[in-house]
Amino acid sequence: MLSLLPSPVASTLPGAAYLLPSLTRIPILRTPPRASMSAAASTPDAVPSPAAAAVGEEPRKVAEDVVVQYVVLRRDLADAWPLGSVVAQGCHAAVAAVWAHRDHPDTAAYCAPGNLDSMHKVTLEVKGETQLKNLAEKLEAAGVRHKLWIEQPENIPTCIATAPCPKSQVASFFRKLKLCK
Repeated sequence: MLSLLPSPVASTLPGAAYLLPSLTRIPILRTPPRASMSAAASTPDAVPSPAAAAVGEEPRKVAEDVVVQYVVLRRDLADAWPLGSVVAQGCHAAVAAVWAHRDHPDTAAYCAPGNLDSMHKVTLEVKGETQLKNLAEKLEAAGVRHKLWIEQPENIPTCIATAPCPKSQVASFFRKLKLCK
């Protein structure tokens, strides 16, 4: 287990350590990726992966699947619109997906106070509107919680954001997409 240095807030404000005792030192656990979602791999008796042994984890502390939010933007809009407008579309979709699924346990874990500074987002791109709509249909058919953001009043589909969920459950939908640059 790694830990960060004491918070500068705690050293500059009198009584800050009393007000924010859990923020003065934050434990960080390195989590190896899951190799399989099978029942055998998720049992407590399972043999730890070499990655877990490499970071000094004990066998009974096998890492959980990372909760991630995917944001998919349209490349054609990124080439035609101002950068700030495209970023705003991604922000709209991400916030809407989190809010729409705020009562789901994965979203609650993603937004928990202890996780706010370590959220995982992956920002990807598709070529245009057709590819974005196709992806939305695939996610809908598979039951993946997401938000297709449609800019109003123009009625333009601009972005998709998934609700926070375990990476292993949704990564296959995004493997062929490029990172947004």
